[in-house]
Amino acid sequence: MNEDIQHPVLAIDHGEARIGLAITDPVGIMAHPLETIHVKNTPPIERISTLVKERQVKQLVLGLPIRMDGTEGTAAERIRAFGAELTAKIDLPLHYIDESLTTVAAAEKLHQAGKNARKQKSIIDQAAAVEILTAWLSQNSPEPLF
Repeated sequence: MNEDIQHPVLAIDHGEARIGLAITDPVGIMAHPLETIHVKNTPPIERISTLVKERQVKQLVLGLPIRMDGTEGTAAERIRAFGAELTAKIDLPLHYIDESLTTVAAAEKLHQAGKNARKQKSIIDQAAAVEILTAWLSQNSPEPLF
């Protein structure tokens, strides 16, 4: 439980080709897909910085790929390096959360909604970011009142 959380919070699902983004509503009840950054076409840190200013983001959450045995590998090293670049440009709290299986969960939810995840790669990245943000919110939200 963390009562000091300020919203909105921006979640980042970092991939080599695409970066999925999700954001909370102003009070932090729900996570919503925001956009997908195509790394070849758009400098990701510049775009995230612009969105942080436009959306008045207060905190960042970055998915960290943790191996099934609980260790971090080279993919996690790349994400931590990206996180360091991000916080060098954007002065906001950055939280890491295990993103294991978020893309699988996102693909399953899209499938249940009648969407073909393979044909909608941009959507899958945003959906994975929603999964990351939802997990982080559930770990950091105050206890329910009832």
